[in-house]
Amino acid sequence: MRHSRARIVIDGAVAGIIGAVIVALWFLIFDTIRGHPLETPSLLAATLLHGVRHPEVHRGLIQLALEYSLIHFSAFIAFGIAGALLLETCETEQALLFSLVIFFVAFEVFFIAVVLFLGPNVMAQLTWWGIMIGNLLATAAMLSYFFWQHPRLARNLLGAWIGVAFEGIKAGLIGALVVAVWFLCYDFASSNPFHTPALLGAMVFQDASVGDGIRATLPLVLGYSILHFFAFVAFGLVLAVMLAASEWEPFMALGVLLLLAVFEVFFVGFVSLLDQSALEVLGWWKIIAGNILALIAMTAYFIRAHRGLHIKLVERWAMLDSEGEEMGDAPPAPPSDRRPDRLHF
Repeated sequence: MRHSRARIVIDGAVAGIIGAVIVALWFLIFDTIRGHPLETPSLLAATLLHGVRHPEVHRGLIQLALEYSLIHFSAFIAFGIAGALLLETCETEQALLFSLVIFFVAFEVFFIAVVLFLGPNVMAQLTWWGIMIGNLLATAAMLSYFFWQHPRLARNLLGAWIGVAFEGIKAGLIGALVVAVWFLCYDFASSNPFHTPALLGAMVFQDASVGDGIRATLPLVLGYSILHFFAFVAFGLVLAVMLAASEWEPFMALGVLLLLAVFEVFFVGFVSLLDQSALEVLGWWKIIAGNILALIAMTAYFIRAHRGLHIKLVERWAMLDSEGEEMGDAPPAPPSDRRPDRLHF
């Protein structure tokens, strides 16, 4: 399938701009929650361009942010164009798919490596997980835009995996929305709107505790909501991949059930790891109830998409039982009449 090289380059550049905007917005929210808007681009510009390695940057924030933004957008545009050309090449050279995966993994790791190179002070201000989430969001947005512009290229490269990805994303969004609505209703019923996402956001972004008098603000709620939906979509994608594998090996569905059980315990452990007293304020039963509602909704969605999976699982189990019975009922091998050869010394 031939594509216009100029269109590939233009769409790659636009995808790069979209990725750069996503990362910029993510760190703008991140910095605003911490009470220092524009700190990340200013700190990186001061370190990269001016050799200032001190974490406190107060002068010329807007100028420094604009300086870094030029580098930021240029790098993402170059990455988008390179990725677009590599995607087009992989359509005819399937052997390059592994190189494509390495290319995107290298993109995720590159920025963390640069920040590590700049020193521990810069790394402490940015945090590795904030960098990773920002880059993953940007990569997802870039790929979504590019494949939306080139659907035939997406079908040729990904095939049936496109449906698996859409299924996982939808399931994750359903689960995230159910939990968000559950906590929203509870907070409104308690006359404390958006208290739960604000409290969790403050513990994640600001290392705050439940006794710090946390107030619900737009950056806090928005920042935690991004993390919330990101985690559920990632979980939905993992479940969708495992269910796709269970179409070939039905026993993989048992792994899905185990993963659902682990997910139920994970969030309670995550909250208690951040702050032991947070479970008392939030209510462990409220967390468990929200997760159970989300799992029910996601399970119902997956069952609707894989209606015949339980039949395959029963058939596979019966097949293993029959094979075991045949091996147990097999007659012993008859003794051999052949005499051993004479030993030679």
